[in-house]
Amino acid sequence: MPDGQPENLSAGPCAPVDLSVVIPAYNEEENIPVIFSKLQAVLGAMGKTFEIIFVDDGSADASLRRMLDIRQRTPGVRVFGLRRNMGKSIALATGFKHAVGENVVTLDADYQEPPEAIPDLIACLETGYDLVSGWRQTRRDPLTKVWSSKIFNWLVRKIAHTSIHDVNCGFKIYKKEVIKNIRLYGGLHRVIPVLAERAGYRVGEIVVAHRAREHGETKFRGIFRGLHGIFDLLTVLFLSSYHKRPLHFFGMAGLVLLLFGLAINAFLTFRYFLGIGFIGERIPLLMLGILSMLLGFQSFCLGLLGEMLVRRNLEASKEPDEEIPL
Repeated sequence: MPDGQPENLSAGPCAPVDLSVVIPAYNEEENIPVIFSKLQAVLGAMGKTFEIIFVDDGSADASLRRMLDIRQRTPGVRVFGLRRNMGKSIALATGFKHAVGENVVTLDADYQEPPEAIPDLIACLETGYDLVSGWRQTRRDPLTKVWSSKIFNWLVRKIAHTSIHDVNCGFKIYKKEVIKNIRLYGGLHRVIPVLAERAGYRVGEIVVAHRAREHGETKFRGIFRGLHGIFDLLTVLFLSSYHKRPLHFFGMAGLVLLLFGLAINAFLTFRYFLGIGFIGERIPLLMLGILSMLLGFQSFCLGLLGEMLVRRNLEASKEPDEEIPL
């Protein structure tokens, strides 16, 4: 099996169920039995058919062993393991690929969000949303993580014009259609609500409780986590707005650079013919004008190449269905 690809450790495919719960985990051996016990009690009291999907993201501890022990003694539990640490986006994508529920809940394995809030997520989803995200209004994390998250979420609201307060909360519920039509890779799990909104889905949010970690340590700290999130956000915004029309982006940038360079060179040319000075007296300005024109031309050509690639990909692959069945 190729390195990093998921290994199916489940008991086999499940029949369709009402609810799938996807739990990505990385080095959470102490929390997995706890969150499973709480989750089993909550789901058992709801009167719905369900499955629980654990995805081990290449853990170095006994997390995978804990998952397999649970699967062995509990029907409706499926386990998938990544051969190495691939990141949360790939772990979620693996769970989404195999989920058979009409609705899908995602829950982090650190047991900081309460499974008891799942009925509230479902109730909110049934009011007409396609995705409902948790909002950890009161965080129980180290201050560095809390403030980096606040800054990141503020930037996301300003840049993406979304009303979601906590885009990176791992506690969410999706309609099946959403998880089948959004593609996760890199670090796009941080901006899933923005990704869904840009795809035309209705996204809601409810406040959920948040508890301090009881076992283990957080896997994400510092300001670089927020910077990575901003890069992922810019990726979503660019791809959602220009992935089918790259010439509109690169062509506009190229046009601005080209006109800027032409203006500089025209200024130098007029100075020369009016007898104000020689072009060679303004070598730095002349070089700036030439460089700007070259960059503008290259940007325009890059946009044309992008258009050719888009055309080729559209002819070779099937895009996600954007029609709404009526």
